[in-house]
Amino acid sequence: MNFDTPHRRFNPLTREWVLVSPHRAKRPWQGQVEKTPPENLPHYDPTCYLCPGNERAGGVFNPPYTGTFVFDNDFPALLSSNQQSATVQNTVVSGRRSTVADLFSAEPVSGNCRVVCFSPRHDLTLPQMDQAGVEAVVRTWTEQTVDLGNREGINYVQVFENKGAVMGCSNPHPHSQIWATSYIPNEPAKELAAQSDYLREHGSCLLCDTVQAERQNGERVVCANDHFTAVVPFWAVWPFELLVIAHRHVGALPNLSDAEIAGLADILRRVTARYDNLFEISFPYSMGFHQTPTDGAPHEDCHLHLHFYPPLLRSATVRKFMVGFEMLAMPQRDLTPETAAERLRGVSEVHYRG
Repeated sequence: MNFDTPHRRFNPLTREWVLVSPHRAKRPWQGQVEKTPPENLPHYDPTCYLCPGNERAGGVFNPPYTGTFVFDNDFPALLSSNQQSATVQNTVVSGRRSTVADLFSAEPVSGNCRVVCFSPRHDLTLPQMDQAGVEAVVRTWTEQTVDLGNREGINYVQVFENKGAVMGCSNPHPHSQIWATSYIPNEPAKELAAQSDYLREHGSCLLCDTVQAERQNGERVVCANDHFTAVVPFWAVWPFELLVIAHRHVGALPNLSDAEIAGLADILRRVTARYDNLFEISFPYSMGFHQTPTDGAPHEDCHLHLHFYPPLLRSATVRKFMVGFEMLAMPQRDLTPETAAERLRGVSEVHYRG
């Protein structure tokens, strides 16, 4: 079909559609491309909540760490089961059993929230770190997935990073978060159901088939190595959205080999450097892994992958917002995924700040 005219594309992972309107942005980079000045952050900030040796909530001091640093979030979105009073749990449960339970349903949840500082450096983001440093981050995510996933009552471990103030990041010190939940959250649950149905209907893995087809086509591939491929997915919603897919059918971070951990670190450095080089800024995004739940079920259909959702569209200051039709009807994009991939392939993997 003709992708130069309005059409909609199907996302088999979520089984939802996105409207693509390429005629609205035939030449999306005409006009001024604005840049923002570098943040010029210090190596160490004595007022930073996350820097080594500094004080956090409750008079706790960070240790003088030299690599990654993990701690329980001082203001967690979830509480462990032993932190919640029986009174609160019983109140919620009893409220759920009302005569209108189908309309006003609620249930107690529990979990753990942790913060992972990438390094002691206040100014060093993933694309600016060396290969060994990023591998250490991946290994920390892996260790935390194992530790949290083995805890009683934890059914899912979500590793994610919010980068940049526009993505709600409250501290510029490069870090990620890990939320371990007593339930499987909405997005991974949708994807798990889709992958399970696809395996039953086709006898093969949805993302194995996707990465094979994308590598054969090449039009939406941004970069790849022996173990991972980064593509702007056919069904992308965000302008420069990326999907990083493991080549081997592996379900979770703890299942990766040493070579695959190195490959994942390599891809992370390369795609985030391309992002920064696109508009010559520290590129904001939300990213996170979708991996096998820790609920004890086999989930043989689950395939490890990583989503990048960046908001920038035309420059350092022009963002995409989900408004109007997108909030009330369905997502829409002007820039085709193929054009976005071409644009990302056209920038260097060597970080612009050196």
